[in-house]
Amino acid sequence: MGQTLSEPIVEKRSQKGGDDTLLFGVSDMQGWRISMEDSHAAVLQLNSGSGKDKVSFFGVYDGHGGDAVAQFSGEHVHRIISQDTSFIAGDYEKALKNGFLNTDKAIREEPRFKEDPSGCTASVVLITGDGRVFCANAGDSRSVLCVRGEAKPLSFDHKPQNEVEKARICAAGGFVDFGRVNGNLALSRAIGDFEFKKNADLPPEQQIVTAYPDVTEHQLDEDDEFLVLACDGIWDCQTSQAVVEFVRRGISAKQELHKICENLMDNCLASSSETGGLGCDNMTVIIVGFLQGKTKEEWYDMIAKRVENQDGPCAPLEYAEFRGSGHEYDHWNHNQVENCYEENEEDETNNETSVPFEKSWIWSSQSDFSFG
Repeated sequence: MGQTLSEPIVEKRSQKGGDDTLLFGVSDMQGWRISMEDSHAAVLQLNSGSGKDKVSFFGVYDGHGGDAVAQFSGEHVHRIISQDTSFIAGDYEKALKNGFLNTDKAIREEPRFKEDPSGCTASVVLITGDGRVFCANAGDSRSVLCVRGEAKPLSFDHKPQNEVEKARICAAGGFVDFGRVNGNLALSRAIGDFEFKKNADLPPEQQIVTAYPDVTEHQLDEDDEFLVLACDGIWDCQTSQAVVEFVRRGISAKQELHKICENLMDNCLASSSETGGLGCDNMTVIIVGFLQGKTKEEWYDMIAKRVENQDGPCAPLEYAEFRGSGHEYDHWNHNQVENCYEENEEDETNNETSVPFEKSWIWSSQSDFSFG
């Protein structure tokens, strides 16, 4: 558990945007931590293409040991990917892999990072105009698709105790102790963290800690409703399924996506810093809605109708209500873009935990935003 403040900082930085293919909302909050080390980027049009050739980008970066690498990543990863020859050729999987490694290289070569010990996770998606979603992940931030209310993971957490990760760590001369790389780092892939990338005889992909991402591809269909990207400040508190159902309830209540992000963070925020770390981390959430030929209003109506007809799981109705920061829940029974900087209002293979509200009920023109 990191150091905490005497009171959480609950002011949020939020944005919303969209075009004729996508809607998005994003928000971040420092919470109980003494500094904000998360960063993110939302880019509706990463390239100059249109129609099927258009590419959008969304990414979250969870920093540790400082904010420098996370901020650099939020500002540059998407640009480095878009400049890669593989991206220009339409080979997006290779472009993502190259982009992560080239970002790592760019940071290492920057004089200002010479003595910087920080690193960050990265979970990003490219969404093409023809409905393909490419997800690249390094670390334990996560991207999850909602398929008619069911959570489908697009990324998988990189933890040192995973057998594949542990084998690479040990082969590179490292070890895993108490679930941490060399007894220190709680994740096994990251941008930065050059302390763990010093073996000159090994390529970047084989270092103790590597920035090399896993990449998945998904073809959208009519069952795919939205995507959630978030740092582990969310996923340590909630399962992927619980988050998907929470977001789905907010959409069915016709809430703007950035407001759902804010509500989700408030509901994850611990009521005190004495919870062993759960709910005390920095938090960042991005929700991306897939319009798939519908207007914004039609998309909201479609999901609301599905929820009304119990077509797929959804959180109870009360979870669409604003509850306030640190609210403790009882467990359930088994091409317009706006800045919305606002203060808080008063009025399974993923090593998931589920505190404080687990899913346990019995029914089941270029727009470029990034900041660190």
